[in-house]
Amino acid sequence: MHLLEYSRWLEDTWWATAIRESGYVYPFVEGSHVMALALSVGAVLWFDLRLMGLTMRGDRVSDVFQQVRPWMLFGFAVMFITGALLFAARASDAYESTYFRLKLALLVLGGINIVLFHTTIDRRRDEWDAAGRPPLQAQLAGGVSLVLWFTIIAVGRIMAYNL
Repeated sequence: MHLLEYSRWLEDTWWATAIRESGYVYPFVEGSHVMALALSVGAVLWFDLRLMGLTMRGDRVSDVFQQVRPWMLFGFAVMFITGALLFAARASDAYESTYFRLKLALLVLGGINIVLFHTTIDRRRDEWDAAGRPPLQAQLAGGVSLVLWFTIIAVGRIMAYNL
């Protein structure tokens, strides 16, 4: 099945139609998506700022990560579920949207940034954990993360107003 055909099938399911046509469910799902975004990316922001050595220099990177990790994970889980529901409700519109495709590409780049960070410099965190300014590679990972999340949010908002 072609992706556009799948998108049309998905948005024609009874539950996607119910979400899209509800005056209460769609705004609730969309609002939940934005709140989860604020929670998860807000937590990511603090960790990235610490990685960049711009804040909380007196705290170990591990301690900051331990504190924000549950909020990141919970927010990402809610964001993923609500994002999937929003996509299902308007799947063919999203499929045809350049902004949606750009958002997905940016999310993939964000995932690659996370994997690269955790499989390279983060494996040696015990060497630089307490440093006020982590190594350049860690600072770059934090900076790239901030730029990607800002761009993902901006593209997502533009997409929402153009569907």
